[in-house]
Amino acid sequence: MRINQTDPGWTPPHCPNRKCKYHNHSGGPWPWRRRGFYRCRSVPVPVQRLDCRACGVTFSTQTFSVSYWLKRPDLLERIFMRVTGCMCARQIARDLGCSPETVSRLIARLGRHCLLYHMEVWRQQAPQGPVVVDGFESFEYSQYHPIHHHVAVEKETDFWLYHTDSELRRKGRMTGAQKRRRADIEALHGRPDPRSIRKDMQELLEVTLSRAADAVVLSDEHRSYPPAIRAVACRIRHQVTNSKKPRTPGNPLFAVNLLDLLIRHSQANHKRETIAFSKRRQGSAERLAILQVWRNYMKWRREKRPGKTPAMLKGMMAQPLTLAILLEKRLFPGRVALPPRWGEYYARTVRTRELGSNRGHQLEYAF
Repeated sequence: MRINQTDPGWTPPHCPNRKCKYHNHSGGPWPWRRRGFYRCRSVPVPVQRLDCRACGVTFSTQTFSVSYWLKRPDLLERIFMRVTGCMCARQIARDLGCSPETVSRLIARLGRHCLLYHMEVWRQQAPQGPVVVDGFESFEYSQYHPIHHHVAVEKETDFWLYHTDSELRRKGRMTGAQKRRRADIEALHGRPDPRSIRKDMQELLEVTLSRAADAVVLSDEHRSYPPAIRAVACRIRHQVTNSKKPRTPGNPLFAVNLLDLLIRHSQANHKRETIAFSKRRQGSAERLAILQVWRNYMKWRREKRPGKTPAMLKGMMAQPLTLAILLEKRLFPGRVALPPRWGEYYARTVRTRELGSNRGHQLEYAF
């Protein structure tokens, strides 16, 4: 948030403490008071300190900024555009003159912010017209750990609604040595759930269609989709298109085919042949969240026919989103309801089996 630190009229909108009754305060006066100032190198003026008289938690104006606790707040906007521009973490670090670990941490922070931003703006509105669903395969850690990202897109506006992911078992042609290697990995770490695609597609549809009484869903012939559709409470008319049909604008699945193409074009970790693959699918989901906000709210729906973004076509915005507005204020998960899978993404609890330690997001005052 671009807060004028010297403005005496600025008031905190709510208590940042998740356990305080004023955390979900919607406006008006609440019991807080000023507690002096402190200085930090990343902010050129003294920072106002405050506290909540209800719970006793001390905070400051920086608490409501997206750049809270950052030594390099100038990196956020630059990293955002480089993530959507198909650069991997080490390339970004070389370009910006910082550590790759710094880049990875800030990508995770931006990913969390984008999860909250999309859910706050979208609020799971009923889709306009048919919804197109599909999945694309990538991998985490190594090619012995493929993953399947599921996406849902509005056919009429190209608005990217939601995404989930599933672990897969490596399949396809393998040499004898590769089969033995896969067997060793599965004996050590377990085998992915064979019904994971059905379960995660079901959550995708439940979240996407949560406010719709009936809907039209378009997909390819994946055999896991019909049982997932039948398990959703919404009345769904399922239309299937052969996946071998040419992926032209006349294809009923064009909206999701275009999104798959854009993801592989804009994210280095999803190239067909790459050394920039995701080490954790947790990181892959965070990058997708950044791309989702860029695609829905910033990028023109069609580059050769600029005029409106998908969010503008839905009537959600009057003009394209800018980075200054996106990063204007910090969003809190206690004030924005996240679906189950996105709650896992935010807390960074999605595990990669091969890694002994999967770092989560557990900082109490940064949650």
